[in-house]
Amino acid sequence: MNSKVYDIIVWGASGFTGKLVAEYLYKKYGINKNLKWAIAGRSNDKLKSIIKKLNPEIPIFIANVNDISSLNKMVSKTKVICTTVGPYAKYGTELVDLCIKNKTHYCDLAGEVQWIRKIIDKFHYKAVESKVKIVNSCGFDSIPSDLGVFYIQEKSKKIFGTKASRIEMRVAGAKGGISGGTYASLSNVNIEAHKNKEIFKTLINPYGLNPVNEIEGPDGKDLRKIVFDPYSKTWIGPFVMAAINTKIVRRSNALSGYSYGKNFMYNEAVISGKGYLGKIKAYMMALPLFILSIAKPNSLLKKIIDFFLPKPGQGPSKKNRESGFYNLRFYVNFDGETKALAKVVGDMDPGYGSTSKMLAESAVSLAKDNLNESWGILTPSVAMGKSILKRLRDNAGLTFNFKKI
Repeated sequence: MNSKVYDIIVWGASGFTGKLVAEYLYKKYGINKNLKWAIAGRSNDKLKSIIKKLNPEIPIFIANVNDISSLNKMVSKTKVICTTVGPYAKYGTELVDLCIKNKTHYCDLAGEVQWIRKIIDKFHYKAVESKVKIVNSCGFDSIPSDLGVFYIQEKSKKIFGTKASRIEMRVAGAKGGISGGTYASLSNVNIEAHKNKEIFKTLINPYGLNPVNEIEGPDGKDLRKIVFDPYSKTWIGPFVMAAINTKIVRRSNALSGYSYGKNFMYNEAVISGKGYLGKIKAYMMALPLFILSIAKPNSLLKKIIDFFLPKPGQGPSKKNRESGFYNLRFYVNFDGETKALAKVVGDMDPGYGSTSKMLAESAVSLAKDNLNESWGILTPSVAMGKSILKRLRDNAGLTFNFKKI
């Protein structure tokens, strides 16, 4: 008898992003129709308040990271665990282990490079043996980058007969706020990097998430200064998500048997504008990143930053989420010549409105789509490929386009 009663259980549904995922699933798929799903978390009262607003018939599970039996019960009942409970370095490891043991697929929003490296080393081959897909980074970090490059390479092969040798991603515009959960995860990465030099080495290695013995290649470190960009012909500066996005794209290339090529190059940056004003804007945009980078754990500067930024469970308003957007440009290069410009555009704020839809559709894809037989600690494009690309376009408000220039 199959014990997998549900297609998806959303763990962390009482948190800021988890609640958005639950709202999206209910609005898009209803309950007890083609998709059977439930919500889970630590607090019975908080979960009940969510289903009261959505539909009292939505099943709930009480599952606490400190109670392994409750986690195991939850995991054993579903085909897919969709988790928004971070920092994942604190709350994700046991869950991944249980998913592998129960042959349950898994997706998350992890942007924590050091933790993803840890679970690759600890669980990748176990997940392969169990034929389980463990898929990290299914939100703004790193689906638009990962699926953007996947889409571009498919188009490049079709139009030019070969895949691009280099892709330069530029954030042309974005509007949205940061949540307390995201900031808590960034803070935890900072703490761990200060404690452990090996973690710091992983963070700064461009190939830090590649398979063991394959952690090298032609790409240099992520951009950390203000420069004039020959591709966009504007001033550009560091992009905070590049630290995870670029590594996910490179891992996708490696896991796909270097389908983009052994010498494929990729990087990301933020466009600030042209001329003197563009240069000044670039420095102003980079200043918060610089301040965060020098704020040591428990320092006065870090405490001041903590005071002003949102706490876990807090995030942008519905109005701000719905008025948000992002516009990513990809300059597509073939052996030194830029021949195409691709764009990925999102219809809501990147961190929450769009992220919750991307994560939800990733979970549905893992539960329902006829996917390739790739197993292990995977990236979105390797795990779900064309299936998730279609869902992003049809359901999640993402637009992908590609044109020759």
